[in-house]
Amino acid sequence: MTPKTFTLAAVLALLAAPAMAAPLNVPATKAAVDAQLDRDYPQLDALYKDLHAHPELGFQEVETARKLAEQMRALGFTVTEGVGKTGLVAVLKNGEGPKILVRTELDGLPMEEKTGLPYASRAKATWNGAETFTAHSCGHDIHMAAWIGTARQLVAMKAKWKGTLVFVAQPSEEAVNGAKAMLDDGFIAKFGKPDYGFALHVGPAPAGQVLFKPGVLTATSDSLELTFNGRGAHGSMPAASIDPVMMAARFTVDVQAVISREKDPAAFGVVTVGSIQAGSAGNIIPDKAKVRGTIRTFDEPTREKILAGVTRTAKATAEMSAAPAPDLQIIPGGKAVVNDAALTEKTAAVFKAAFGKNAIAQPTPGSGSEDYSEFIIAGVPSVYFMIGGFDPKAVEEAKAAGKPMPVNHSPFFAPIPEPTIRTGVEAMTLAVMNVVGK
Repeated sequence: MTPKTFTLAAVLALLAAPAMAAPLNVPATKAAVDAQLDRDYPQLDALYKDLHAHPELGFQEVETARKLAEQMRALGFTVTEGVGKTGLVAVLKNGEGPKILVRTELDGLPMEEKTGLPYASRAKATWNGAETFTAHSCGHDIHMAAWIGTARQLVAMKAKWKGTLVFVAQPSEEAVNGAKAMLDDGFIAKFGKPDYGFALHVGPAPAGQVLFKPGVLTATSDSLELTFNGRGAHGSMPAASIDPVMMAARFTVDVQAVISREKDPAAFGVVTVGSIQAGSAGNIIPDKAKVRGTIRTFDEPTREKILAGVTRTAKATAEMSAAPAPDLQIIPGGKAVVNDAALTEKTAAVFKAAFGKNAIAQPTPGSGSEDYSEFIIAGVPSVYFMIGGFDPKAVEEAKAAGKPMPVNHSPFFAPIPEPTIRTGVEAMTLAVMNVVGK
């Protein structure tokens, strides 16, 4: 055999790289997880329903963070609260080994829940200066219960792994600014850079399913804040006005031409206007109209083209009405989540062994956005995966009837706690054990 030679740089790189664990005994580990879950599940279910009934909005998650901190301290974690305003970081050291980040979100949404569940939220909070209902209509309550459940599992299996767990409860994910707030607050300086990271999200797929995808998983998001400036007048005298409501309506329709006529049809891109606010009475033409929206893309060239088209359309709409220039802000949000290919492959192998046909390779990225990407950009190789949350029978019945299931952010979005939480705990525990197990 020809002897191999290595440069000093190559040797140093090998020494610096975190070592993954030996292949995991998936059947034995899953059996241990399931046995522990049988004992833990009643407490996780109670926690989930408490969190579901009492959601808090971004950077207001004081009680939510307190509840999680209390549970993590009871498990033996060292907990630091107030990271990135209302976030918390729980650390458990268990000998020499890789450092693993496991993230959940804390916040709910400024909307009314309409599920009719006995534990449905009727909580209210202040948002943008006004009182609003709040709801966990994205599933962060499921994530938190699975996060606590995973921590309990790993503590119970301490004899079978070595390393450091860094459990992160992140604030304000819905506004896609909580992860950056934690990083800006010195997360890496205080806790070190994790070697691997994991996060999960529940979605409108059958409960029991686990979905994974290497590479780009979610979209980049930008927020649109646009004010059309007009001239107010009596509703019976439109000629005396410059009508900003007309401009807002025209922009909402015309901006879709950027998607249908300027964007490459094969490239993903969405511009959605979700809010138009103007006026106080039906017989008054106001002098301003505020338009808010979201822009989603998978790649930077498409993003730049759409942003340029949105800007041009806003200016042209005002010019068509002989109005002053509009006030336009494009506010960058979450960047695309890009899963590490090697870590995804290693994790997918465990998911397939554990869940069989319910471990599904996701063929395309999702159009939602998520600021877990900030941890990836900071240098944490990660796998962000999805779990189903709906009764499989209900999914089949809806499909047969041609009716869509409620999606995340719908007031009717209601994952079933069991087996959704169980699947989240099983999948996350196996993913972590796969890189820290002895």
